[in-house]
Amino acid sequence: MMEVEAIEALGALAQETRLRVFRLLVEQGPAGLPAGAIARACGVPANTMSAHLGILARAGLVRPRRESRQVIYAADFAGVRGLVGFLLQDCCRGRPEFCAPLLDAALPASCCPPTEVRRPGP
Repeated sequence: MMEVEAIEALGALAQETRLRVFRLLVEQGPAGLPAGAIARACGVPANTMSAHLGILARAGLVRPRRESRQVIYAADFAGVRGLVGFLLQDCCRGRPEFCAPLLDAALPASCCPPTEVRRPGP
């Protein structure tokens, strides 16, 4: 991850509604939630939520996928892991073993395997 990408991701999270949405989607895991359910859960109008979700998606923190007529959003755990890794990459002046437990505790790879995106049939 490049510095500019980290700044975009951190900036996306530096807003109350987007941070709430992100935490909700992390809680939901790879299954995610439909955009409308996210808006209802956060008490935000659908058009406003759409803008927030777009910002989080462009920052690499959430991923949309289409299922029939719905757009489902899920946390992008690879993107989050990249952000945390960027923040800790120079940990302890070249002694990454000191920060590895922190990274593994925050986002263990076994916790959130990549999701298989199902494509609608013909």
